[in-house]
Amino acid sequence: MLQQIGLVAFGGALGAALRYAVSEWISVESFPYATLSVNLIGSFLFGVLAVGLAQNLLSANMALLLGTGVLGAFTTMSTFSVETIQMFDQGHGSSAILYVSLTMALGPLLALIGWKLGESVFV
Repeated sequence: MLQQIGLVAFGGALGAALRYAVSEWISVESFPYATLSVNLIGSFLFGVLAVGLAQNLLSANMALLLGTGVLGAFTTMSTFSVETIQMFDQGHGSSAILYVSLTMALGPLLALIGWKLGESVFV
């Protein structure tokens, strides 16, 4: 149990650092492109990772490190939620609706694409 917590913590540190780097690299005040990017990239990578786990190509520990740790910290539902509320609060309702729509439509689509790509590579 302690080893698994360590794997998640280590992966989480990497994912959080990557998330911060993306937010610094894609710093646009008018729209939360950084959060949208990490959530969409994370969705795609989760799809690929899920296939690797389902096909027993990844161990449970590797899934904890990469999925729960790295990708769990890299993606961010809480920031997405706060940014959406802030856009509504600042009178940018149409941007908020676009942000939510893109996240909710493209996230699952990219997870599916990642899954299918993973199947074509791993199966």
